Amino acid sequence: MAQEPKTKENDASVVGFINQLENEKQKEQAHHLLKIFKDISGSEPSMWGGSIIGYGHYQYRYSTGREGTWMRGGFSPRKGKFSLYIMTGFDRYSELLSRLGKFKTGKSCLYINKLEDVDEAVLKELIKASFDHMQEIYPE
Repeated sequence: MAQEPKTKENDASVVGFINQLENEKQKEQAHHLLKIFKDISGSEPSMWGGSIIGYGHYQYRYSTGREGTWMRGGFSPRKGKFSLYIMTGFDRYSELLSRLGKFKTGKSCLYINKLEDVDEAVLKELIKASFDHMQEIYPE
């Protein structure tokens, strides 16, 4: 039997989730990221699990046969930082990353402490490039 993913899209309120954040600056920046991702993705946000705000969907299938639905991109306000989900990874974005500012990366996560640490125009370019590449790989 296939294992169900722990993090699934749900009907929880995105705005309600953001409004319950304790840090006022993070709350304000999360609302700003909501708009950035919506404008770029053309999708409405939805909650994935209890703390991830995702945009769009795609169907994946691993060579193991495991398959499912996941978001095309999104973000999560974490304690003291934001995790932005750049689903295509970072290999193709070295030029953009060189201009972005202060950040760290994981496999598909861009970690920034606050929006002032990065160049917002470059961040928007990176998010758009990722959504565009997701569209090439997984056309809607």
